[in-house]
Amino acid sequence: MAQIDNTQKNDLLLRVFRGEPVSRVPVWMMRQAGRTDPEYIALREADGRPLEELFGDVAQSIRVSLLPKRLGVDAIIMFQDILTPLAPMGAPFIFRPGPISEPIQTLAQVHQLRLPDPATDLSHVGAILQGIHEELRGELPVLGFAGAPVTLAFFLLAGGSPHRQQKKVLEIFEDHPKLVEPLLEKLTQMTIDYLNYQLAQGAQAVQLFESFADELSPELYERWALPTQQQVFAGLTQGANSLLFAKECPYLDWMAQSGAKGLSVGTCIDLRKAQELYPDLIWQGNVSNQLLRDGSLTEITQATQACLAATGGRSHILNLSHGLLADTPFTKVQHFVDTAHALQS
Repeated sequence: MAQIDNTQKNDLLLRVFRGEPVSRVPVWMMRQAGRTDPEYIALREADGRPLEELFGDVAQSIRVSLLPKRLGVDAIIMFQDILTPLAPMGAPFIFRPGPISEPIQTLAQVHQLRLPDPATDLSHVGAILQGIHEELRGELPVLGFAGAPVTLAFFLLAGGSPHRQQKKVLEIFEDHPKLVEPLLEKLTQMTIDYLNYQLAQGAQAVQLFESFADELSPELYERWALPTQQQVFAGLTQGANSLLFAKECPYLDWMAQSGAKGLSVGTCIDLRKAQELYPDLIWQGNVSNQLLRDGSLTEITQATQACLAATGGRSHILNLSHGLLADTPFTKVQHFVDTAHALQS
């Protein structure tokens, strides 16, 4: 287990999880490590390897994870992909540039998937988390994450990015429960084991990504997404700091039943009303990632101000509605973080 510096220099995010008052709302961004950062882009060009190899390089992954520190964010999330744990299950993805794998089409393929032992099969993830801690020396908290079982199933059934085969994948969920159910059982147990491994290796909070929540009908969300989320959060180490991210998901009541300590919500959710309905939950979000890319600096400032006002700074972690879009100007990323600090100074 990683030795975490007990003299945490910036504990804003951890204080939010403990229900303690904070001097200002902490801020970080999904996909903050990579994509929009010119230093990351230069590193990728100099490195030249495909993403799946970069993710497996402990030293480079630590380096990329730490790049956002200079932005002034209040947490570091490890540089990795939600598809990482699928490789030791027997379903590796390559990136050319998007993810590609052999699609799961039969029950026999599901039975062939194995449950990995994270300590041996995903030991590089533990090394990354420990390495980040060693570099930070308590400067910032460290976050881990995993894809939700339904989200991972989307990728496996599509054999790549599900966006082009959304209709086909949804039809499988609707019409082939005998294929979907055992697939989700394996993915759920794998996710529990993987997140608990991350927690043991130094992740001080973990986030579960339900990245296709906005594509699920109420029937599919209730039948498949909610139960698997509940199993994952119930299976985590007791007291673990946990967040559920469900992309632009309007099913607030079901999200609140997931068992996560906090919910990361999109712009479809009124943050003020959500907090009134569920005052015991932590709220993360919810400045539009599209506004961050396309809006003016003034609009970004106003959106950030409105987001902070919605919770009054209580039980709130400032973030985006989804991950940073690849073509977001880095100057706007810096402006968002600077604004979060300036509005609360």
